[in-house]
Amino acid sequence: MPGYVEGLLERIRELKRQRRAVILAHNYQLPEVQDVADFVGDSLELARKAMNVDADVIVFAGVSFMAEMVAALNPDKVVLHPDPTAGCPLADFATPQLVRRYKEKHPQAPVVLYVNSLTAAKALADYVVTSSSAARLISRIGAEEVLFGPDSNLADHVQRSTGVRVIPLPGHGHCPVHQYLIDEYHLMKALDEHPNAKVLVHPEAPREVRERADFIGSTSQMLRAVGEMDAEEFILGTEEGLAYRARRLYPNKRVYPLNPRAICIDMKKITPLKILRSLETLKPRVTLDPEVSRRVREVIERSLQLLG
Repeated sequence: MPGYVEGLLERIRELKRQRRAVILAHNYQLPEVQDVADFVGDSLELARKAMNVDADVIVFAGVSFMAEMVAALNPDKVVLHPDPTAGCPLADFATPQLVRRYKEKHPQAPVVLYVNSLTAAKALADYVVTSSSAARLISRIGAEEVLFGPDSNLADHVQRSTGVRVIPLPGHGHCPVHQYLIDEYHLMKALDEHPNAKVLVHPEAPREVRERADFIGSTSQMLRAVGEMDAEEFILGTEEGLAYRARRLYPNKRVYPLNPRAICIDMKKITPLKILRSLETLKPRVTLDPEVSRRVREVIERSLQLLG
């Protein structure tokens, strides 16, 4: 089996050279996918990286909204998503119809959407943010209240951080992995096993978990914190794939997932074999409505300008 895997990875590397392709992988991807990728990061890091790579083809190893954002920001490149069924239950909470309905009910409130949202919904937003930039952007808008979706836990975190009234869109939106598997029970279990570990938690986690954390931040912020904090042991309260990434970056530190079973099955749908087939066939290709793509680019550019 090791020989088969190595042969598969070598064939991928060969096709990358032939196609002038790069592979971008999210922090939650399978270890073997992270290992074959040219760049590993969070959704916005990957989108920005895609805009600056010298390549004709981008293979995106992540979920569908991320691949679509890369396609929207790179209309002149071929963007491949090896498994289009790799969706995001969180993103599905805020449909374009729901965004329109909330805008009608709160016409004075700016619409701020988390990057983990449907592409068609982003096109209706005033701003798009990541988990790391949400509080900073909302504090700069100057509005007394904002509509924010689709993650209600992140909305709660932003409201507590900024003092701005944040109306969750919808009120019950959540990531199932963070809501049900990064919970207080598994946190206490992890601390029983590693009592000296620092607890780093994603803001998509429930409030009771966030309140017990030593640090709250995005996947990239959590990775930086592992390197910068004066500690040897860490518990990461997010999808378990980030622990592999942290161990690779900081081999001298001991890093544990808060819950080893906190697995996003959609993220794990991407495999080296599917990446190979995408490079061989140049399919499945991500295609977007040009007008939707244009509006998404405008929203993202407006957001980046406000963030400076």
